[in-house]
Amino acid sequence: MSVLQEFKEFAIKGNVVDMAVGVIIGAAFGKIVTSLVTDVVMPPIGVLIGGVDFSGLVLTLKPSSGPSSAVVISYGKFVQTFVDFAILAAVIFLVVKGINTLKKKAEAAPAAPPAQEVLLREIRDLLKK
Repeated sequence: MSVLQEFKEFAIKGNVVDMAVGVIIGAAFGKIVTSLVTDVVMPPIGVLIGGVDFSGLVLTLKPSSGPSSAVVISYGKFVQTFVDFAILAAVIFLVVKGINTLKKKAEAAPAAPPAQEVLLREIRDLLKK
């Protein structure tokens, strides 16, 4: 079996195609979530907390001297990234919770059993008598 034929069989398998579709949809959904957080959620939060930005906080280990730049630990960027993550996680949680609530409402109404199943139940009950 040639390498090209093995690759073709691997690439055409359903799992690989499903995974590729999932990655593409995931990337598109990531853009939607990023836009939701950046454009809709963060502006009101920025107003509430007064536009606080932690990314400028640093701990200087060695000040700059001449042409060499200062050696710093930028812990503020980490704090800002953590705050952004916490907000993003909360927003995603609320969106998923809302979607799940809508799904539960749609699934709540059970479908009527098929006529054949009802007839079989009636026959079963008559045979028991």
